[in-house]
Amino acid sequence: MLAPSLAAAAAKEAPRYVIADLELVHVRINKRGNWIIPRLKTSNGLSGLGDASQSTDDAQCIGFLKQYADLLRGRSIFDIAWFIRASAPIRARNGGGYGRTPSVMAASALEQCLWDLQGKALGLPAYDLFGGRIQERLRVYANINRSTEDRSPAGFAANAQRAVAAGFDAIKLASFDDMPAKISDRPQLEHFMQLGIDCAQAVRDVIGPGRDVLVDAHSHFNRQDGLELARRFEPLNLYWLEEVCPPQPVEDLAAINKAAKMPTAGGEEVQGVKGFYPYIKAEAVDIVMPDVKVTGGMLELKKIAALAEGAGLMCSPHGPASPIGNAAAGHVMATVPNFEIFEYAFGEVPWRAELVDPPERVEGGSLILSERPGLGYTINERVAAKYAI
Repeated sequence: MLAPSLAAAAAKEAPRYVIADLELVHVRINKRGNWIIPRLKTSNGLSGLGDASQSTDDAQCIGFLKQYADLLRGRSIFDIAWFIRASAPIRARNGGGYGRTPSVMAASALEQCLWDLQGKALGLPAYDLFGGRIQERLRVYANINRSTEDRSPAGFAANAQRAVAAGFDAIKLASFDDMPAKISDRPQLEHFMQLGIDCAQAVRDVIGPGRDVLVDAHSHFNRQDGLELARRFEPLNLYWLEEVCPPQPVEDLAAINKAAKMPTAGGEEVQGVKGFYPYIKAEAVDIVMPDVKVTGGMLELKKIAALAEGAGLMCSPHGPASPIGNAAAGHVMATVPNFEIFEYAFGEVPWRAELVDPPERVEGGSLILSERPGLGYTINERVAAKYAI
């Protein structure tokens, strides 16, 4: 992955940078999940950050972070391939394979920390470690779902209007989240399907035809109903329709993807290249959505993007994340030719940008990456202490 000159520099610096300790920044966000930001420290005082947020079980995730830190203690910050291999048995024994599992998300977070440390040790932004930047603009969409308390069409529309006022030109909602699982009563199913469509229609009406609407169905439908949903969404001119049904059997998503008039997207809980290979091979979606926290980290995200590129697909990382998680995904996406757009959790907390120093910059619907070494951030200790769990 490293160019020869970087590899030589890494070899020279490696003895100076060994892992010594782990600290955790744990801040309260909302009922949909809090942020866990591990901070790996070296023996000579350098710190690297990662994101282990929304693993479904914070206590378990913190336990795995400590276990992996013990594994890394005394190792070089350049031992990423070693760490991925050494942590694999732990991940496999503890739910690795699919989903937002604490064991995998903790490993992904510490892998991010190691890349941040490498960049800081070499004096390079992380994107230079992944081949150099080719994407000057990193477009993001405002996921308004996590901050919309009023789940009516009017509630979604009002939050979408706030996102547009903040400069976003693409808005995503998951308007079927209140739908009970596996509904068998057809009138009830029709009620929730129409309500979800009405919410998306309200967003389209308020943001106008010149901006983009994205809808995440969060796997609430089977193949038959998913095909009907895609048909009924056609008048809204969606940017994409996401995860209409569960990923297994993958043939269901492939059938919907083939029939849908709009692009389809998905893969937020698929782990690693091994998980994405059958997903991509089956033509389940037009746009793959690996999550840097879920799929194994930054190196795995780069590999998945390359796999998608080979199949002629675009890559749009999933990521309702902290500024650290968005930076980790952003630095990788800046280096890939098939980047499309990625996720920004809009409106969760008013102090989001201030948690890091320098403050996170999202301007005109784009994430502005820091040119500082590594991921470009340190933690604002005052803000972290104020909202600590």
